[in-house]
Amino acid sequence: MRKPLQSVFVFLCVCLIGGASGGVFGSTAIGNDDADSVAAATNLEQPNVLFLFADDYSFDSVHVTGNKEIQTPNLDDLARSGTIFTHAYNMGAWGGAVCVASRTMLNTGRFVWNARKLKLKDEQANGRVWSQQMKSAGYETYFTGKWHVGGLKPNEIFEHTGHVRGGMPRQTPSGYDRPIDGQPDQWSPYDKSKGGFWEGGKHWTEVVGDDAVGFLSTAAKSDKPFFMYIAFNAPHDPRQSPKEFVDKYPADKILIPKDFLTTYPYHKAIGCGPGLRDEKLAPFPRTEHAVQVNRQEYYAIITHLDVQIGRILEALEASGKSENTMVFFTADHGLAVGHHGLIGKQNMYDHSVRVPFFVKGPGVAAGKQLNTRIYLQDIMPTTMKLAGVEKQDFVQFKDLSALLDGSTTDHYKATYGGYRHLQRMVTRGDMKLILYPAIPKMRLYNLKTDPLEMNDLAGSPEQADTIKSLFATLLELQKENGDELDLKAAFPKM
Repeated sequence: MRKPLQSVFVFLCVCLIGGASGGVFGSTAIGNDDADSVAAATNLEQPNVLFLFADDYSFDSVHVTGNKEIQTPNLDDLARSGTIFTHAYNMGAWGGAVCVASRTMLNTGRFVWNARKLKLKDEQANGRVWSQQMKSAGYETYFTGKWHVGGLKPNEIFEHTGHVRGGMPRQTPSGYDRPIDGQPDQWSPYDKSKGGFWEGGKHWTEVVGDDAVGFLSTAAKSDKPFFMYIAFNAPHDPRQSPKEFVDKYPADKILIPKDFLTTYPYHKAIGCGPGLRDEKLAPFPRTEHAVQVNRQEYYAIITHLDVQIGRILEALEASGKSENTMVFFTADHGLAVGHHGLIGKQNMYDHSVRVPFFVKGPGVAAGKQLNTRIYLQDIMPTTMKLAGVEKQDFVQFKDLSALLDGSTTDHYKATYGGYRHLQRMVTRGDMKLILYPAIPKMRLYNLKTDPLEMNDLAGSPEQADTIKSLFATLLELQKENGDELDLKAAFPKM
């Protein structure tokens, strides 16, 4: 039996691992035109794929990777039995709903600004969507949970669907600008009358768990490989969970982040002022009490999520399919929840752009950590490689197979990030440069010596060459990303 929930922060992706001959990463690539013959001839070699996907889950909210406050026993077990990518990122977004951009990139394989320009119905018509690629390789495809990719309908691109949710659970007015120090809180995470995750009578995370367990019981009777895309709404707000989970985390015992600020100095200029929905969840200026309560509820819903992940992994084992299944766990992006005076994910700090990423399956080393920087959307080409799909020219993200089998440590030369026209970021080596073009303002951090990004080095004359070099790298990344923002106009001295 899986452990009861004790830890809360997890992103999960699962892919059935490869064949009896040569392992998962040694399968022969095939074209889409060969799908029928492949389905008959290579099913025994194709791994199943189980993709577990969280929403608003920051990399720093898993017990096994360093957060000793949170209880995530099932995610911890998953991580220990597989490989952890410690530096997995989302590129950013073109609007406040960062999840939309993240999920569009994931399902189309395009970098952020190229993904924004797509006509998704054309992608569907040409069979380029992730699930369609997997189906072309002979996979039985299944989806349940949060979709949030406008222009595409899961029931048109997956063979089977469960409970499909368009976006976040409905928030109520009393869920914003809270709690106020010294005043009664009008909102409760376990008050079912508030709707949200409780709408419909059963917590949405439990519904998704039920759906996944049910499909696995069916898949156990089939010889056909499966691709399961299990997308939780948790731990997105409204961060609701049963009282027993909230009680695990007394608010007055929650640690205040070391990078806590009452107000981020540039919050309005970067689009993170009081008008942004996510930032309205806690009052301005931030108080330690408000951050403690928000983190209490965040941890609680993560631990509740962990229980459902445990149920799914237990059902996978019971199905008899676990030996030939690759499991990926990740999230669409992170969340601030009090870091840097911010609450949401619309910023370029690691707590908001970096996510947990665990991989388990045949041929994947157990107990291994890889520090190479990746994008969470690298899951798409990795699973396609496992399925035997030929490398598709339209996919910009990179297959992780060579990193997983140890044949290389090279991946992306630098990591890109962007939010609307208001923020840009590049990370190369130990250094991260953040740009706020509207002000204009630069921020520079050494992530090795300052992982919490508290010591801005941008004003140091000794860093001038580093800034110029990073700026040039960012311009190169803009070109391959279809990013048309004129950074030279905002920073003419560069």
